[in-house]
Amino acid sequence: MPKETTKTTKRKAADKSEKSTKKAKKDKNAPKRALSAYMFFSQDWRERIKAENPDAGFGEIGKLLGAKWKELDDEEKKPYNEQAARDKTRAEQEKSEYDGKKADSASGGDDDDE
Repeated sequence: MPKETTKTTKRKAADKSEKSTKKAKKDKNAPKRALSAYMFFSQDWRERIKAENPDAGFGEIGKLLGAKWKELDDEEKKPYNEQAARDKTRAEQEKSEYDGKKADSASGGDDDDE
């Protein structure tokens, strides 16, 4: 009876070699992405929730924050939505500036103005 383990071992080895592609390194100078309204809310409320529930773990605090967010009406969410809109504008502006600088450096400095 042939061993199936050698067959599966070879298959796993082949799968592993295909998966071992290297990720591109992240540029540390790249602009940060915009935060959502919920993320601004959670930054604002996390300490309050922790104070009210000192024994709650990380996951439990996340659940409590999510439940609190769902309870808010549109008027209460408005300041967080405005913050998110401002942050989105900031992120888009920084990204366009970053992409412009990246394109300039990629062109190699060849000036065709002469």
